[in-house]
Amino acid sequence: MNRRLFLKGSLAATSVATAVSAGLLTPSAVFANTAKFKNQSNDIKKMIDDAEDGNFKFKAPEIAENGSVVPMTIDATNMSGVASVAFFVEKNKTPLAAQFDLPSANAFVGTRIKMGETSEVTAMVTTTNGKTYIKSRSIKVTLGGCGG
Repeated sequence: MNRRLFLKGSLAATSVATAVSAGLLTPSAVFANTAKFKNQSNDIKKMIDDAEDGNFKFKAPEIAENGSVVPMTIDATNMSGVASVAFFVEKNKTPLAAQFDLPSANAFVGTRIKMGETSEVTAMVTTTNGKTYIKSRSIKVTLGGCGG
């Protein structure tokens, strides 16, 4: 091991140790709050049961060749008062794959989500007046994404 590499490694380790001891790298600040995320998944399951069929565009492939990067879009630009959009994958360990709050933004979202297996995917649009609209489709995954 050369001296320069050793000094760089020591400096990095010292910096991380200082940040941890100062409380700057607490688990809640560094990692996602999984308990809160799971509660949101349960809340969204209830919202889907009470939702109406949506008047928005939901694009996703019928067959995903790679479950770790499944592209999809929601285009709700024709709807007024969109507060948030979300993607819900029924058979994922954590069904809420993505949620975007759009209080005053254009209601068009494109993203890639991870799917562990073939599943029903629901796109959900929630408006500022509390109404929820959904569209669903089945997506076949040919190569695993969530540990598959």
